[in-house]
Amino acid sequence: MSPADGALSGRQPKAVQSALQVLEAVALAGTGVTAKDIAEHLSMPSATTYRLLNLLVADGYIVRLPDLSGFALGPRMGLLIDAAVSPTVCTKARETLSELRLSVRFGVHLFYFTNTSVRLADADGEYPPPADESVLNRHLHASAVGKLLLAEKHDAATLLALTPAALTDRTITSKSALAEQLTEVRERGYATQSGELRADSACVAVPIRSATATLVAAVAMSARAEQEQLLRKQVPALQDCAAQLAPLLA
Repeated sequence: MSPADGALSGRQPKAVQSALQVLEAVALAGTGVTAKDIAEHLSMPSATTYRLLNLLVADGYIVRLPDLSGFALGPRMGLLIDAAVSPTVCTKARETLSELRLSVRFGVHLFYFTNTSVRLADADGEYPPPADESVLNRHLHASAVGKLLLAEKHDAATLLALTPAALTDRTITSKSALAEQLTEVRERGYATQSGELRADSACVAVPIRSATATLVAAVAMSARAEQEQLLRKQVPALQDCAAQLAPLLA
């Protein structure tokens, strides 16, 4: 099979290694490093360095500075870093979550947010969340915590697939309908889903914000789909829990 057919040629692994070396050089040198600096540091031909930098810029791993003076790490590197770092939760926050769990017969979960994704920080061991972290991030439009993240964005479409997937017959796939729902999320201060992520599940999620009102986390409650109305009645308890968690997490 030829490289055009999708197989790696003998030279391609070397190119991958060189691209990773360039990426590492930018990370170590910091914002503003120039192509000349990188080429000299790696003893790499200038033409090769420029070609690799252009490829990494095109894919979002590196960005050119606005004044064209050099390069810096791009947004896709943030995704890799976020995925590699496991969320940590302090003891006091875990105790606060435990108190709420003891008062209800629903799942209570803590999520952290990055700029583009949801991280499950503390799941209820007795009543697990209806989907794992990877599913939530692939389908932000179908989960309560995902809707909180989307509602923070000026252009939520940047985090969505061209056509959002229909996981059930209740999943909202119309971007205009989703935009209306995100407006409601912003107005009422919490998000819900019922039968959208899984036909048999429902969730409600309340944001946790920093002192500057930045979205940093969410406390969510999950249950069976037929318990949706009971979940909504728990919003005040979730908001109280979020208020207690805010100084511990933000």
